[in-house]
Amino acid sequence: MGGIVECVPNVSEGRRADAIDRMADAIRSVEGIRLLDRTSDADHNRSVFTFAGAPDVVEAAAHALVDAALREVDLRTHTGEHPRIGAVDVVPFVPLAGTTMDECVAIARRFGRAVADRHSLPVYFYARAATRPERVRLPDIRKPQFEGLAAVIATTHVPDAGPAAVHPTAGAMVTGARPPLIAFNIELATSDVKVAKSIARAIRESSGGLPAIQALGFELSDPPRAQVSMNLLDTSVTSLATAWREVERRARAVGVDVLRGELIGLMPLDAALGVTADALRLDGLTRDRIIEAHFIE
Repeated sequence: MGGIVECVPNVSEGRRADAIDRMADAIRSVEGIRLLDRTSDADHNRSVFTFAGAPDVVEAAAHALVDAALREVDLRTHTGEHPRIGAVDVVPFVPLAGTTMDECVAIARRFGRAVADRHSLPVYFYARAATRPERVRLPDIRKPQFEGLAAVIATTHVPDAGPAAVHPTAGAMVTGARPPLIAFNIELATSDVKVAKSIARAIRESSGGLPAIQALGFELSDPPRAQVSMNLLDTSVTSLATAWREVERRARAVGVDVLRGELIGLMPLDAALGVTADALRLDGLTRDRIIEAHFIE
């Protein structure tokens, strides 16, 4: 198998810089891997790592991260705004140049089974790697969170791999294959989290809002403010600009301004071009209009 695969694990640790450094070092320790980005948030108590390389190299780096994270994270004492079911909460594999979605599905399932065997960890397959329709959406799997998983792991949440028992410190893990996703947050000029939760509920696809949008409302600290946290599953369906405008429109309707946007991890070039074209009202802004793009294969 040739080509390039991207992996974007989300780990339930965003406050201890030394622990996050050790996890990043574990990824870098795999020869041939490129750690493209690491983003941590103290309020969410979560870190997102983005790395890429040949499929076998990426798979090895994902295992190295899991090994390190399970040494660092104890969910019994973990708190944070973001929902989570595991110390290594979700590990998506994304096909890039020369790699197909089917290949990433195979990687995710092989990786998940290996993690389950190595660490006695319950593992769930989601997105394109899901083996049952009710596990396509990550929020549906993660709904009970770590604290509630034990009550349902023998019924609605029987793992796809590994034991039907919650790991005492690491919980469970979700892994799968998906297209590129953009994690994008918008902070509001209010500390009233009810405003953010109301906007998130209105704009997410599952509530009849914008297609290909997942959204939650959170309360952040230092300084206190509310945040609409989104996953854009397909920017060809709903663009960043469209999501921004809808959040801004609904916030202003209740007398609240938008403070800023926050990108978690990386985003595709085409999504950025779409935002620029929208803001400047440019028609036909494609990659061939960008100088650097002529040097990118």
